[in-house]
Amino acid sequence: MNPRIRTANWDAIVVGGRVAGASTALLLARSGLRVLVVDRARRGSDTVSTHALMRGGVLQLRRWGLLDRVAATGAPPIRRATFHYGAEPMAVSLKPYAGVDALYAPRRTVLDAILVDAAEEAGARFRFGLAVTDVARDGAGRVVGVVLRDHGGATWTERARLVVGADGRGSVVAGRVAAPTIAAGSHAGAYAYGYWPAADLDGYHWYYGDALSAGAIPTNDGLACVFVGGPQDELANATRNHGPAAAHHGLLVRLDAGLADLTAAAPYGPVRFFRGMPARLRRPYGPGWALVGDAGCWVDPLSTHGITDALRDAELLAAAIVSGSASERAEGIALADYQAQRDRMALAMQPIVDRLASHEWDLAEARRLLRGLSSVMADEVEAIRGFDLAPTRTA
Repeated sequence: MNPRIRTANWDAIVVGGRVAGASTALLLARSGLRVLVVDRARRGSDTVSTHALMRGGVLQLRRWGLLDRVAATGAPPIRRATFHYGAEPMAVSLKPYAGVDALYAPRRTVLDAILVDAAEEAGARFRFGLAVTDVARDGAGRVVGVVLRDHGGATWTERARLVVGADGRGSVVAGRVAAPTIAAGSHAGAYAYGYWPAADLDGYHWYYGDALSAGAIPTNDGLACVFVGGPQDELANATRNHGPAAAHHGLLVRLDAGLADLTAAAPYGPVRFFRGMPARLRRPYGPGWALVGDAGCWVDPLSTHGITDALRDAELLAAAIVSGSASERAEGIALADYQAQRDRMALAMQPIVDRLASHEWDLAEARRLLRGLSSVMADEVEAIRGFDLAPTRTA
């Protein structure tokens, strides 16, 4: 059965309504564009994430007028990070800079909802529970919309001037437009994480040693997200043989006794296991389409930078769409600039995170890699400070 076709009335259709997609929709709608966001998940659902924000991400939420909403949810302000290299802890206090004096790590059910609500307030329309099965093209091959399917099996086409794929590392949009990979890593870790009571945890804690990595991240409701990572086969075998919770605890016992003690009690909810994949940077645009977030730029979760990446690229892409709205030629020039800015920051980070994801380093190398990562993040903050999107109204 051929799908119904609806008359084009959207400037942009964003596929994916989480951090990257909701942020892009928010900024486009604030600039006066007509935006539809579709997501196959139900509204308010959780997703796999350790959800730590770095300074660049917090800076953007502040600039968009949303940081107070994050703080109001009870996510604790984080002003210290402690790096545990084997038995040697090194604490670093966050210095106020660029209007940011604390970091935050809100649960994804919290952060995603804040972004969706703000985008709706700006005029974006969200439709959850809809799957994108294909893109629609005109006679010249330009993408002009998406084919949607609801839970009942009904299909139809929604049309727009631009389709944005914000649908994650397994992006349907990227697959349908055959977005080429322009840079790829070689290594990927595997990770298990869960939540434990830790109201007194004094900031982010990162652990490295014995071919393992881990982190304790204070979040909402007096809980901490505690993850452990390592080589994929090792974590997969431990999880298969002992179950996710027991495998998680056993690996932490091996890595750090204090962190293992924190997770000795029953977790608050399930312990989740997931495999990473090597870093992948895709070309993020073509005729009538663009990619943002993990759909266009995936790095290993050990970077703890995925959300910050998504916020950064959402702002870059939204600025390009707004500035390139006059014509297809202007659109192409603006989207090429989006790629250039994104690639400059992503390619500086990718080799460092790729090496960390291997879990083949010793502690001396881990220190060097993390110093390099810190330098790249500092450069990114400077770049974000210079972003100049069209005027936006206060949330």
